[in-house]
Amino acid sequence: MFSLMHPSCRWVEHDPMEILETVKVCMEVALKRAKETSKFSETDLKAIGITNQRETTVVWSKSTGKPLYNAIVWMDVRTSSICRRLETQLAGGRTHFVERSGLPISTYFSAMKLIWLLENVPEVKEAAAKGDALFGTVDTWLIWNLTGGVDIGSHVTDCSNAARTLLLDLKTLDWDRKTLEELNIPIEILPRIVSNVENLGEISKDWPLSGVPITGCLGDQHAAMLGQKCKKGEAKSTYGTGCFILLNTGEDIVTSQHGLLTTIAFKLGPNAPTNYALEGSIAIAGAAVQWLRDSLCLIRTASEIEGLAESVPNSGGVYFVPAFNGLFAPHWRDDARGVLVGITRFTNRGHIARATLESMCFQAKEVLQAMHADANLDNSEQFLLRVDGGAAVNNLLMQIQADILGTQVLRPADIETTALGAAFAAGLGVGLWTESTVFESNEQTTGVTIFHPKIGQEERQARYESWSIAVQKSFGLANLA
Repeated sequence: MFSLMHPSCRWVEHDPMEILETVKVCMEVALKRAKETSKFSETDLKAIGITNQRETTVVWSKSTGKPLYNAIVWMDVRTSSICRRLETQLAGGRTHFVERSGLPISTYFSAMKLIWLLENVPEVKEAAAKGDALFGTVDTWLIWNLTGGVDIGSHVTDCSNAARTLLLDLKTLDWDRKTLEELNIPIEILPRIVSNVENLGEISKDWPLSGVPITGCLGDQHAAMLGQKCKKGEAKSTYGTGCFILLNTGEDIVTSQHGLLTTIAFKLGPNAPTNYALEGSIAIAGAAVQWLRDSLCLIRTASEIEGLAESVPNSGGVYFVPAFNGLFAPHWRDDARGVLVGITRFTNRGHIARATLESMCFQAKEVLQAMHADANLDNSEQFLLRVDGGAAVNNLLMQIQADILGTQVLRPADIETTALGAAFAAGLGVGLWTESTVFESNEQTTGVTIFHPKIGQEERQARYESWSIAVQKSFGLANLA
């Protein structure tokens, strides 16, 4: 895990060099453990797959390989003023690019961060003018360095990561020239777009596993979708720092009318069909638990929240909207701020802990309701929601999710489906298995835990209406600080 830096209020950055060092250490440790626990030999390793945090933006020097600024992280909101400016200048306002990219103008996406770097960092502006700047999300930065860096590194990005920049044409899977002109972004700094399954180059001699090809690459949520083997009409929800719910819409590009994003699910080879998805991105999920631990000191470890929340039968009428940096789907309100409502003298630590878990589940319900509407699904047709991610180990959280949704929640034995998806892609790239092999055993039973709803529809609806009131109270609070 690499560290987060907060150089200013609501700014979030990573050190790109620390990312590289962390990856190198992880490769070394994984290789060592594999040799210690099995008869593994490096010659047994046929390919490597990469999955990464999306939207996070890096710009570096082509000639030196050094970053020209820290990586600006997906949740960073310093670009709010750029978003407001563009919404005013462009004919389509906030949705000006939706038809082409599937995305609204938002601080979330890479294009806004790149504009900020070009406008505010002299080193970036100068390098771009000289033709010495390279842009990429974390996948691009890693692959360029893993394959040799200066002079020989592969400057590529896969289509799932490219789809999160706001610069991709979803139909052609190429950079959209009109968008680049409107945003004044030079195409020369952008990486070449590839599918999720193809040979991207071999690991260079400066890294562990030298000579092994990189044959798979997906953004983290797309990798989890592949790891969960989601076919058309199936959805998964990953509970991590944020919460990200994706519904595979097959080869159909579905434009959301209810605040969701249209994106790529995966493209498993240069000539393979493109699967698209509707996505609901929730900015704060597990990060709210970290806030209870690190800022309020209500718990010592993240795992303690389950026991604390179980110490009370319900949230005692307390609702927590963790809009620390605004709200993403389906509201897209960067003027929202966190609110904790319904507090009385009766309220204790347990109620706040339970309200924190419930906040993740209510946000997921908002997104899934929007998915029902956009995908023209009858509300009586229930999703079998597949879940994964670090927070999915919390049994109480998963039970609350089933209760609030009124549908079954399925948790696989291995919740690290993001890594599994990257492995699937890498194996496909060297012919270790076929796409049909990956998807044919979709209904897994071994080790799966299914959570069934335990509350009635009347209680479910009443609690959701109370949550909606709390959400409304979070709007328009950005200027309080």
